[in-house]
This record gives sequence, structure tokens and C-alpha cells, in this order.
Amino acid sequence: MISGSCVSLLNLVSQDDYQVSNAMTVTPEFEIAHVNNDLSNSGSDDVVSNDSRERRIIVANQLPIRASRDVETKKWTFEFDSDSLVLQLKDGFPNDTEVLYVGSLNAVVDVSEQDDVAQTLLEKFRCVPTFIPTEVQNRFYHGFCKHYLWPLFHYMLPLSPSHGARFDRSQWQAYVLANKIFADKVTEVINPDEDYVWVHDYHLMVLPTFLRKRFHRVKLGFFLHGPFPSSEIYRTIPVRDDILRALLNCDLVGFHTFDYARHFLSCCSRMLGLDYQSKRGYIGLDYYGRTVTIKILPVGIHMGQLESVLSLSETAKRVKELKEEYEGKVVILGVDDMDLFKGISFKFLAMGQLLEGHHDLRGRVVLVQILNPARSCGKDIQDVQDETEAIAKEINEKYGGPGYQPIVYINGPVSTQEKAAYYAIAECCVVNCVRDGMNLVPYRYTVCRQARVALDKALGVEDEFVRPRQSVIIVSEFIGCSPSLSGAIRVNPWNIDDVSLAMNSAIKMSEAEKHLRHEKHYKYISSHDVAYWARSFDQDLERACRELYRKRCWGVGFGLGFRIIALDPTFRKLSVQKIVSAYSQTQNRLILLDYDGTMMPQASIDKTPSGGVISVLNHLCSDPKNIVFIVSGRDKDCLSKWFSPCEKLGLSAEHGYFTRWIRDSPWETCGLMKDFDWKNIVEPVMAHYTEATDGSFIEQKESATVWHHQEADPHFGSCQAKELLDHLESVLANEPIVVKRGQHIVEVKPQGVSKGIVVENLISTMRKEGKSPDFLLCIGDDRSDEDMFESIVRSVSNPALPTISQVFACTVGQKPSKAKYYLDDTSQVINLLEGLAIASAAP
Repeated sequence: MISGSCVSLLNLVSQDDYQVSNAMTVTPEFEIAHVNNDLSNSGSDDVVSNDSRERRIIVANQLPIRASRDVETKKWTFEFDSDSLVLQLKDGFPNDTEVLYVGSLNAVVDVSEQDDVAQTLLEKFRCVPTFIPTEVQNRFYHGFCKHYLWPLFHYMLPLSPSHGARFDRSQWQAYVLANKIFADKVTEVINPDEDYVWVHDYHLMVLPTFLRKRFHRVKLGFFLHGPFPSSEIYRTIPVRDDILRALLNCDLVGFHTFDYARHFLSCCSRMLGLDYQSKRGYIGLDYYGRTVTIKILPVGIHMGQLESVLSLSETAKRVKELKEEYEGKVVILGVDDMDLFKGISFKFLAMGQLLEGHHDLRGRVVLVQILNPARSCGKDIQDVQDETEAIAKEINEKYGGPGYQPIVYINGPVSTQEKAAYYAIAECCVVNCVRDGMNLVPYRYTVCRQARVALDKALGVEDEFVRPRQSVIIVSEFIGCSPSLSGAIRVNPWNIDDVSLAMNSAIKMSEAEKHLRHEKHYKYISSHDVAYWARSFDQDLERACRELYRKRCWGVGFGLGFRIIALDPTFRKLSVQKIVSAYSQTQNRLILLDYDGTMMPQASIDKTPSGGVISVLNHLCSDPKNIVFIVSGRDKDCLSKWFSPCEKLGLSAEHGYFTRWIRDSPWETCGLMKDFDWKNIVEPVMAHYTEATDGSFIEQKESATVWHHQEADPHFGSCQAKELLDHLESVLANEPIVVKRGQHIVEVKPQGVSKGIVVENLISTMRKEGKSPDFLLCIGDDRSDEDMFESIVRSVSNPALPTISQVFACTVGQKPSKAKYYLDDTSQVINLLEGLAIASAAP
């Protein structure tokens, strides 16, 4: 039975925050009430900083706090966890920066004690705890995070009930609820105009949507500490779009490696239709007028903390003890969490194979495996533990003997000091994960092998210059640190022979080569520590947030589909009342209208104009003060057929190559080109790419040839379009044409043909006839229409040309545009035109 406190928390969440589609159902146990989600744009007065110091709010699943409770006195004691990454990263911030931490406490605190504990943590540690009810925590963390997301992000699909956990709607709801609880706590402490918020890891991937919904201009970064899977894996998640859109509500999204970032960008392209651009070394996604920056930088270790451990006399004493214990033996070290993806059993099998094939190494080589406690529980963890113990036992029985155990199995927890001692004596470190986000074990091993004077003495080296620093790392190809460790022996963990061969190579490697590999690694690791990583992320977050403060923002969408539209401050909705007033006071009007997407919805299958559209156009054309043009990319035959009932309507076809002023006048060309021999070059090239790209096709126009790839695979089509563009530009270098890439198209057309030229020519013709326009309305919806808007801006700002007193450049939809006005959809365009037609008919 769910507790009363849990029900209360569940009732805080709007049902919209769970329901990502109308088809979504809510289990009775997790039924959610509707509430008002409007929140104040300022945090609690007693927590928000009033001084001038910069502040960072670090949000992670767990606070960097160790908590314990005295059994007798029942009093809580707290201390910072120096091993916590979120605590260590503050070293990368400026010295006067205030840091607040929001996260869960790794302890169960009774409801009656939560207020006192929270006050203590805030006052003494600047920590804000999120007390998540046990029922929600189990479904959120142990359910959705550890048993669904974690395996799936590590490429393990739940193909059967016995092979991983399948998607559970109630666990997803708990995940959303837990993220909302985190958002509530951030809301209590944030100063949204000043603070920067940095969210960490996969536990909190929908938190950005909650924060962006409450604070439209929140300065928000996110870093994923694990792998991001390929689109083929990620697309199996039923709530995939909600998670992607939530991450895109950040200003900066960080990954350890380019592979992880590439997979994320691929998912955004395939599932949301978003393309990315690289500009001056930064990768950016344009998302409703906001640029979401992608950061690629692997995390480092805290050099100071590890070096302080190495300098302790207790560490030197333990190193000496281990040195004596393993005297005459080569120590190979593994340090891993008890986890399904760490490849521990493969490592043991490789050790067995090494001893089987090299009798001379028996009794000489020891694999010490330190196992950190599992971060979750379940049958899968138990199965891994049982398997690894069984393999270790078998190898020890087969190859061991009196005083010799090939595999030393150490169950954790093991202290940092103890691990450092093992790192210091190990000749080789093996990290054999089948999949891992980063893994800093090789970094810690390298620093410990660098050693210090105290450890040198413990290792029997009196002069620190006598023994060159040495280390050998065997690292899996499938972990995030692999690209950074260029001197490591990279292995395929699934290939036991490969790992065994690498172990043998490490053992027999020359002292000089070990030294060279070590020096290369130590130089990188010492210069790319956790402070460097945090400082770089923080600086990029500041840069990524600047642009948004120069724009106007609107929030649109429901629940987890919420997003911000960021637009130029001067951009506003076109009022019918305003334009009718200007329309009525002018004498020479020019009205320019795109067709597809402007007067006819893009989704319509039948593009033929309706009777209502024809009627409103005829009413506008019948006013002698008006010149009305349809300016379209469609061919002239199509436009002639569709608008044949409009006697006085002007048409401009194929982006302005063909123009006629009224129905009965002849078509005029722009006069730029009459020789289309270049098509003989273009067509075979496009035909080749069409044959090679399933879903693509060629559209022939009189003045242009267009290759379409909207039905092709998004990535392959985009790659082919880029190749086609380069190919055509090279073969047509000496032709007077332009090759242009648009949305899902590559178009070849004569130079000087664009909708912008149409605007200039029409205005020029009217001025020559003594009817210089004093009213200009231009409505369009896509990239080609931006040429018209840009041309209008140039004409209006040119002091040498007659002034057009009333100018209305309008795009369809709230999106970044050179136009100053917008209308929401095609129905509003028609309503506006009807309003002008009525004004024309008025006496």
C-alpha cells in the first residue's frame, strides 16, 4: 500500500507532466491529480544569495555527503565525501564562487527529522536534500534507472523477461516524479537571473524541462557521465522523444567522447528532424530559435586529493606490506564495480588462458581483483557475482598451489588509501569493460605509479631518479577513457585471446617502453584533471547562455513536450486591426504571397486552392489600388492551372524565373539565361545519386533541377546531399549557375534567380510607372521566403530609394526569421487577407 506522504507528493505533479500522449494511461496506484504549475520566478528569500558572488547550483542524484546515525543517541552526523565528483568539480570554478548542491542523501531519514536535517545540511554544507519517498525511490532509482535505462544505455536490450527489465510505465512515472521533486528543490534556492545550474547524469534527464518551464531564461547545463547509445538502441525507448526534448531544454549538453555526442545528434536528427552545425569549433543544434551547444570533454581525476593520499605515511606502510606480500611476483590489477558490464569474468578467463599457454608464468603472475559494492541489487547482479566467483575458484584450483593464488579476489568496500597502495605495486592495470561511460581507474593507477618520495622508499628505491616511472594499461575499446589513453594496449574484451595476448605483452614489455607509455599518460592526466574539466564546462555554459538573453522567449507545449521559442525582440504577431488601419490609409499597395505552407497547409495532400482562397484573392485583385502576386517555387504550368479563375492575379513561378502580371499577359523570364545545356551535366550526376540513395528523387523544372531526399534515411540522405553538392559545384564551376542546398533538397538553378530578386523587380517596375508603393505586405513560411524578407529590409533601409511608409514582412509560425511579424498558421493568413478584402470593399 502506498504511503500518505507518497500520495501527497504524487499529487504535486500535473497529469500533463506524465501524459506525453493521449494514449498514455496512469496506473491506479500512481494516479495523479491536476494542479496549477505556475510558480514564482524567484527562490526562497532565506536561501537565495544576496551578495555579489557568482553562484553555481550542482544537481546530482546523490549529495556529496556521508551520513551516519549514532545507534544509541539517534543523532545524525554528516561529512563531505571527498571522493565525490560533484564535490571535486568546484575546484574548477572561480575562487569566490558560491556552490550549492541539490541531491538525495544516501540514508533514510524519517519524515519527522527531515526539516532539521535539511536545515543542518544547508547551513553547514550548502546542500539541499531531496527526500524522495521510499516507494518512489525504489521505482525511480532501482527500477527505471538501474534496471531499465542503465542496461539499455550500455547496449543491452530487454529481448526477453529474463534478459533485462522491460519498460514499465509506473517506473517511468516515478522517474518523472523524482525529477519534479528535484526541480522543486532547485526552485527553492535558485536566483534565475544570476545562478548557473549544472545537472548531472542519466537519473535527471527530464529535470531540464521542469526547470525551463518555470524559468524560461534559466542558465542550464547537463553532463551525461555514461555512454549515449546509438539511435538503433535508443529508439526502442517508448518515451524517447520526451527525454530528447528535455535534454534540448538545456543550453549546454556535455558528453565524454565524440561517439556519445554523435549518437545523441543522430537521435535528434532521426527522431526530431534536427540538424546540427559546427561553427568555430563548437557544435550547435538550432532548437526553436535557441542554440543548444554540444560539449565533448572527458572528465578527469582530482590530482590533489590522490596525491595527498599517496603522501600519507600509512599509505607508504601499506605499500611496503603489499610489496613484501607479492615479492617476486608480477601484479596485474583490476578495480571494478560489481556490475554486469565490467567484463570481470572475461578478464578472469583471459588470465586462465594466459597461464594455460605460458607455463613459465605460473607462480609468477597474480591478478588482484578489487570489487567495489554493486550500486543496485537484483538477480542480474547476483548472477554476475556467482559467475565471477566460480571462474576465479576454478582457475585458482587448476593453476594455484601452496603459497600461490593466481586470482586474488577482494570484495569491497575498499578504501581509497588501500586502492592507492595496490595501484602503486601493480605492474599492469586491466580495465576490461564491455561497455562503460568513462572509467577513471587507469587515471588513478597512472598517478599512483608516478609515486612520491615516501612511496619510493616503501618500494625500496632510495633515489627517486634511479627508477624511471613505469606503468602499463590494458583498456577496453568500449569505454570512454580509451581515446584519451593513446599509450594503452587497447583490446576487444569479448575476444579472450586478445586480452590474454595483451596481458602477456604487458608482462614482457621492456622497461623503456613502459616508461614512455607512462610519461605520455601522466602528462595528459595531470593536465586534464577534474578542475580543468569543470572550468572548461563552466566557461562554455556561460558562453552558451549569452545569446538567449538578447531574445524574447515564449513557452509552448504541454507536459514533457514543453519548450521555449526564442525570437528577436522586435518580432511580434501581426494584428489584423493594425494592418487594416494602415491598408485603408494607403493608395499603392503591393501584396506578395507564398503559396505552399502560407496559403495552403504543408500537410495537405491536395494542394489545389479552395474556392475561399480564390474568392479572397479575386476581391483583393479587384481593388485598383492593389497589385497582388503569388510568388512560388512551383512551375508556371501548375500555377497557371490552379489560379486560372483569378484574372488580375500576378504569378511568379520557379522562385522568380518566370513572371506574369495578369492572367492574359505572357510569361516573362528574368532574362538571365536561355541556354540550359548545363542540365545535361546535372542530370546524370543526380541520377547516379538517386540510384544510390533509396527514397530520393529528381524534380525537373524549366529553369532548375532539384534533388529531393526527404524520404531517404536522414543521415545517409544528408551525407549524400553534401557529397552531391560538392560534386555538382566541381563539375559546374565554369557555368553561370548556383548549386544550393535547402531543407532535404539540392537545387541547381541560374545565378541571380531568387524570390528576393522578384521583390526588387516588382517594386522597381511600380516606381517606373509612377506608382511607388506606400504599402507592402509580404507573407511566406520557408527559407526561400527569407530572401524576400531580406530584400525588403534592404529596400526599406536604403536612403537613396523612395520610402515605403507601411511595410509588413510576415512569416508563418513563431520561428527565427528576418521578418518582423508572424502569424501562427495558414488559417490566420486567410483571415488576415479576408480582413483586407473587406476593407477594400468598404466605401
